[in-house]
Amino acid sequence: MSAHEGTVRRSVVRISAAGGGYDRTGTRFWGSGFFIAPGWVLTCAHVVGNGGGEVLAGAEALDVTDWRGRTGAGRVALVLPPPPPGGPPRPWPLPDLALVEVAGADDAECLWLSDRSTMVPAAVSLHGWSLETGELGLRFGVGTASGGDGGEGEAMLLRGEIPVAGCSGGPVVDTARGAVIGVSKGRGTDTAGLAVPVTALRRIADDAPGRERLHAIVRAHDRHHFARYRIAGTGNSWTGVQQALRAGAPADGFTPVQRTHLFARLAELTPPTTPGEVMVLVEAVKRRVIQGPYHPGVEHDPRSWREGVGLLYDLPHDGPGAARPAGAHGDLEPEAVLLYAARVAAAVSLLGLERDREPLRELSTWVSVQAEPLTGYIREEIHQILHGGADVPGEPPGPAPAGCPVELRKPEPRDVEPGVVQQGARADVLVEVDPLLYGDRYPWRVKLLLENGVVTPLRADEEGAPRARLREALREPIAAALRQGDVGEHLAQLHVVVPRELFDEPLDAWRLTPPGAAGPGLDPHTMPLGQRRVVVVRDRLRRDRPGFPEWHRRWAGVSQGPLRAVPLRREVPLKGHDGPGRESGYAAYDRLSDADPAAVPVYCGEVAAGAGATAMEAALAAGHAVVIWRSCAKGHTDCAEFHRHVSRLVAEAGTPEGLHRRIRRLRIRCGDPESPDPEVEWARSIALLWDSPLHPPLTDTPLYAPGVRPETAP
Repeated sequence: MSAHEGTVRRSVVRISAAGGGYDRTGTRFWGSGFFIAPGWVLTCAHVVGNGGGEVLAGAEALDVTDWRGRTGAGRVALVLPPPPPGGPPRPWPLPDLALVEVAGADDAECLWLSDRSTMVPAAVSLHGWSLETGELGLRFGVGTASGGDGGEGEAMLLRGEIPVAGCSGGPVVDTARGAVIGVSKGRGTDTAGLAVPVTALRRIADDAPGRERLHAIVRAHDRHHFARYRIAGTGNSWTGVQQALRAGAPADGFTPVQRTHLFARLAELTPPTTPGEVMVLVEAVKRRVIQGPYHPGVEHDPRSWREGVGLLYDLPHDGPGAARPAGAHGDLEPEAVLLYAARVAAAVSLLGLERDREPLRELSTWVSVQAEPLTGYIREEIHQILHGGADVPGEPPGPAPAGCPVELRKPEPRDVEPGVVQQGARADVLVEVDPLLYGDRYPWRVKLLLENGVVTPLRADEEGAPRARLREALREPIAAALRQGDVGEHLAQLHVVVPRELFDEPLDAWRLTPPGAAGPGLDPHTMPLGQRRVVVVRDRLRRDRPGFPEWHRRWAGVSQGPLRAVPLRREVPLKGHDGPGRESGYAAYDRLSDADPAAVPVYCGEVAAGAGATAMEAALAAGHAVVIWRSCAKGHTDCAEFHRHVSRLVAEAGTPEGLHRRIRRLRIRCGDPESPDPEVEWARSIALLWDSPLHPPLTDTPLYAPGVRPETAP
């Protein structure tokens, strides 16, 4: 039995059909679960799925019985993934989780949920109820967990003394850290089993109602453990368990007692709306504390302020090539965590919400006290973030204004990194679609494009999807990536790198919700992508080759402006698509090569095939980095009008930012399903190529398979 077995068993419950809570024979027994917050039990979806569709829908109650034999009525509040209309699936696909709300369980003892995003490999104990010995009772086992951390929805692999049938839905506890890292899903062969990482709970927050529910549960969880610590101290509480596990750890580390206090205070703040809001603060803190370049390598998906703390453990003691200041602590956790907490306070303070005023005051006071033993420069920076500075350089720092617990003013001479107030999105999203490789399937990858030029892969499918299914295949990966890039009011741009035959795909009209899921009215989460954020096309063929001078020169030209429109097909604005004197590809290349460096080729039709494709090929060969066209224009006669309007649009925009803003407004005015603006009908399906050779940087030389050159490839 592990040292904290008694603490765990008080939180593990058995789940049964209604009326089965007092039946020790187990004839109505379904499986296990555990309290994660007062009144809330986490289990597997397939456990409650034993009750059928009405139980899964919350229409019928089930029995939840604790270790003392007390039974309460539970109702299913949420299952992941939702069951199909035909009934519970067999087997239930990942993440296979369910939340059950239990009446009258406000005094339940709850397990401590890990705040770490990467938790494996780890020594673990597993707990649950079982009938394996013929009598219904609590069982436990020990082993190791490895494999997934929940980022891609993969399962954990368990090995060792795996609990027997009935323990599905029970907790997987990291015995070294005293925290739940998973939920038992099932037993494999011999001594193998599967578990679902608790990080999979983040999927609840992928929509607004779910986000509110998740944060309410996390808030209740952290309040519960703070209250337990206040009552029992480091005795009968999870804080005490974790403190005991730290025996022999450095005295200057961030302690479980400090963590319990901090999480209770963070729980009272307005939560983040996207993972990007957490990650931008985490990354700024890591760069500051490590004092060297920071490259994350692995992308995380935190949904709460507490998870940001979990990303600041075990930092390297020395940044690359940078010496630590005299007197610096060897353990960087306290410095990193408290600096992060100060930055969270500053970020929440910017929202200006009345409900945050008192929680911010309590947090800033607590952080200031805890920061006193820290290295001088970190302590001063924390004070600077929390309490502001002088208006005039050289004057001593003054108090924060009345009623504002966090002040962001800073004196000029102080070297404080200006990362508290984010000036833009954390990252843009880069979607790469390869040319056809396997019949009719397009392989794809979704990446984050960070400001410093670092590209972080997120999701990929090298087998790919047919063109008709690309939108559905990319919907959720793009949505997840945008959440990583968005920070507050600053939205990530979407850059889609595609083969030229896909240039006319209506990317700006794609939605991030399943077909038919959009509700009535305007909802920023369900509206077409191009009506809310910048959506641009980029050329796959050019990105597969080294950059060339014309491309760099024209990118520099449009970046500086002022922009000026030129026809992509010379004859079309006056003579129409089928008029005499069609310009050849070489003639177009000659004309577009001689155009002004800030010229923007414009075309009123499609460019993925026919004469439009020939002209686009010439423009790309001439190095043009910005092109405007219409991706779904068939049978139209308004080319002269389109070119006239776009010429005015480009001239008025003047700069890239102005062009993005104006095209987004046109998409909104054209997209009204009830009454599209007749004055901008000419702009329907307007598309934009925005193709920088610098972001991300191109390779200097092409990459080929070892020993294979293009001229020798089969």
